[in-house]
Amino acid sequence: MSTEKKVALFLADGCEEIEALTVVDLLFRAGIPCDTVSINETAAVTSSHNVKITADCVIGDLDFDAYDMLVLPGGMPGTLNLEACSALTKQVKKFYSQEKMIAAICAAPSIFGHLGLLEGKHATCNPGFRAELEKSGAILSKAPVVKDGNIITSQAMGTAISFGLCIVAHYLGQEAADSLEAKIVHM
Repeated sequence: MSTEKKVALFLADGCEEIEALTVVDLLFRAGIPCDTVSINETAAVTSSHNVKITADCVIGDLDFDAYDMLVLPGGMPGTLNLEACSALTKQVKKFYSQEKMIAAICAAPSIFGHLGLLEGKHATCNPGFRAELEKSGAILSKAPVVKDGNIITSQAMGTAISFGLCIVAHYLGQEAADSLEAKIVHM
């Protein structure tokens, strides 16, 4: 199975590389097109653990209309850098208002909260950011991954596989996600 729907995953200096690259890997295995996008002026990004990543493209060259989902990994100061990128936050709000999918993991769901997108929505995040989501009016969950309407949120690096599988299930169905989970021997 595969889909023509496309995902854009955003990379900022200080991102959590496992949260980003696990999603990219799972989408590749499932046949879901996913481009990595640097919010920097160049494709080069340095993760929170000093891992050098080369993105597929930079945000200034991105045609957002070509994508069906925006994914924000967490990490510090990666989350703060993503939130400071007005080109990205403008598009996150636009996607939300158009009922297109947005997804975030770890600290990054706080961006959705700060943008006013979680009011009355079920969501989860890194435990250290639960107060941020609470202030934004989110209905907090301790589940590893939460999907509410067109928003998917997840807790942290340890839930990155479940987060990626939830995105796979969104596009290809639960059976495809379960099959992929078995192939990667996720316990």
